[in-house]
Amino acid sequence: MNFSLRLKELRLQNKLTQQELGEIVHVSKVSISGYERGDRSPDRDTLTALADYFGVSIDYLLGRERSADFLTKKQRTVAQQIDESFTNEEMTSILDYISFVKQRHTTSKKQ
Repeated sequence: MNFSLRLKELRLQNKLTQQELGEIVHVSKVSISGYERGDRSPDRDTLTALADYFGVSIDYLLGRERSADFLTKKQRTVAQQIDESFTNEEMTSILDYISFVKQRHTTSKKQ
């Protein structure tokens, strides 16, 4: 998974808007949007701030390591195939749908 998808996934998991995340790491909403589209790259200070906020390594943010080191070899192979099978747009759609389902599930639990 590349940086843009990983950043969007982390932002959605933490239920943040692009505006909110930008305020946290001291960049504009436009910058966050550009990072998530893959049109822009953060500078070193912003990358460090993002990693610190989400509690992940910079290597994880950049897609150089997986968070799930406990995965079996077979699971890692499947995860890598998934990463390589989808375009950036497709992965964005998948992450949007997962976020929608999680939010719907959370809303139904409250009722």
